[in-house]
Amino acid sequence: MEQMPPSQAGQSVKRKLETRADVELLVNRFYEKVRENPMLGHVFDGVARVNWEKHLPKMYNFWEMILFGKDDYDGHPLRPHLIINSVHQLTIPHFEQWLVLFYQTIEENFEGEKAEEAKTRAYNIANAWAHKLSYINQQDASPKMEVNEG
Repeated sequence: MEQMPPSQAGQSVKRKLETRADVELLVNRFYEKVRENPMLGHVFDGVARVNWEKHLPKMYNFWEMILFGKDDYDGHPLRPHLIINSVHQLTIPHFEQWLVLFYQTIEENFEGEKAEEAKTRAYNIANAWAHKLSYINQQDASPKMEVNEG
């Protein structure tokens, strides 16, 4: 049996994020973490009742589009979040937790330029959507002006 050098003992081997198979690994491991997470698992499985057989391939296509410019993604990624938010308010901490899990998944499995790009892209998406939904939630909670005609 071949022995690993002491510096590599107990460490998982990281790979570059280069192919569709890598994207699938990233997405699968990430959503495993999401589903086990007390804050996010309920949103995905309890509120949204995600059909994982349909959702995962859509996410493979989404991240392939984001990272490699592929054009197989067909969808409007913010729309489902708006629908969920109307039933179960999504807040900045939801997106922060999503980002923590995404970063963990990248750090555990990947290295290199595309891995860093994936983290940057994920941050930009999470930040933009968190603030859009925060704005919507504040508007929904604010008092409405009433105009009496006449």
